Amino acid sequence: MSELSKLTISAARDALRKGDVTSLELTESCLSDIEGAGALNAFVHHTPDLARDQAKAADERIRGGDAPDMCGIPLGIKDLFCTRGVPSQAASAILNGFRPEYESTVTQNLFDAGAVMLGKLNMDEFAMGSSNETSCYGNAVNPWRRGNDEAALTPGGSSGGSASAVAADLCLAATGTDTGGSIRQPAAFTGITGIKPTYGRCSRWGIVAFASSLDQAGPMTKDVRDAAIMLEAMCSHDPKDSTSVDIPVPDFEAMLTGDVKGKVIGIPREYHMEGMPEEIEKLWSDGTAMLRDAGAEIRDISLPHTKYALPAYYVIAPAEASSNLARYDGVRYGHRAKLEQGDGITEMYEKTRAEGFGDEVKRRVMVGTYVLSAGFYDAYYNRARKVRTLIKRDFEQVFGDGVDAILTPATPSSAFGLGEMKDADPVQMYLNDVFTVTVNLAGLPGISVPAGLDKQGLPLGLQLIGRPWEEGDLLNTAYALEQAAGFVAKPGKWW
Repeated sequence: MSELSKLTISAARDALRKGDVTSLELTESCLSDIEGAGALNAFVHHTPDLARDQAKAADERIRGGDAPDMCGIPLGIKDLFCTRGVPSQAASAILNGFRPEYESTVTQNLFDAGAVMLGKLNMDEFAMGSSNETSCYGNAVNPWRRGNDEAALTPGGSSGGSASAVAADLCLAATGTDTGGSIRQPAAFTGITGIKPTYGRCSRWGIVAFASSLDQAGPMTKDVRDAAIMLEAMCSHDPKDSTSVDIPVPDFEAMLTGDVKGKVIGIPREYHMEGMPEEIEKLWSDGTAMLRDAGAEIRDISLPHTKYALPAYYVIAPAEASSNLARYDGVRYGHRAKLEQGDGITEMYEKTRAEGFGDEVKRRVMVGTYVLSAGFYDAYYNRARKVRTLIKRDFEQVFGDGVDAILTPATPSSAFGLGEMKDADPVQMYLNDVFTVTVNLAGLPGISVPAGLDKQGLPLGLQLIGRPWEEGDLLNTAYALEQAAGFVAKPGKWW
């Protein structure tokens, strides 16, 4: 039975159409695997009854002959997406007990296409983290291990539960969100594919906000073809989101030819970071050679403002977070602190937020409030916005000079152990985003593709960055890289 959960979206779609398998069988296979995978702590809210109902409806639709590609496909949904009647907590104690009366646009699009929700997935609290260690549900665990070492590894963050669930075949795919690398970094750490589309391609409505000018939803899948299929179903113009762009969504899967002859791939010299592990350097040069062998032209490029990306990001994102998280005050929904005699509304706010928010969220809210305060607004926030404009301009110039995509490492290392960074300076953790944040600051599409294993047997990913709104072209370049890399490794089952 559990062999079914190992299928890709495209293989499951074809089997469903042929009548070789039903959505209900696929769903039962995933549900039984989820039940046996408690050690991964990937699924945090289970919706088996809803999943079975959706699967039966999908089977009817498939029999009727009018089923979209995602019809009958069992998915995991990141806990950041509001799902009607199902707990949607953003992995925070402050939203304990919150069950929205509405559906996020992205999940609605997926359900309209016939997809099945198996449950909600673990993540870093309010998507703030790179290791899934800030969750009120406890750590999500990477299904991969270092050789025979039993140490639990991070699946990355913030979409750690999504990455872990897809890599362990608990679901066929999952939704993720990416504010500074939260789809691409966990995808790289777990040997799966993750794409962050252009800012505005997927509606943000009904997704709990972290940093509104950076957040973007995307699919986390077992391969590039699945990413193309699922991304098309997730995208739409949405009048409820003022940043959603009204442009047609192409058939991304039809664009996967694998032909990159004549395409120009840029290699940014600024991404050759000091102290980069040899294995990452080698992976990058191997990936470059693969694309050259596939017929692409390789060009050295410069993105001179890259070195300012992390500091700019860690001013802008917390500033927007402190503004967005001001709404969690214990008045309307979620957690409210117990008050003592004589406590007023100010004490209620303070106690609720002190009890409800975790340490990392408090840290970022305080940083954000500081950089937005009267004396520091120009020195920090406005300066960071100017740097952001320069970073965006770097990319515009490179793409204007005929570059079709940019190849970089996805992460500065493979997955590290849970707890290993606990006592380190928080900035050490922030450095995990060094290759990914520029893409969010510039609003560009980026994809992480698994491309090899390090000497400990852990997956490593390469990142491709594309032109705005050209996800189809980016997916095709990723498809060519995926075929050349031939990555098929899976974690050994220990859970």
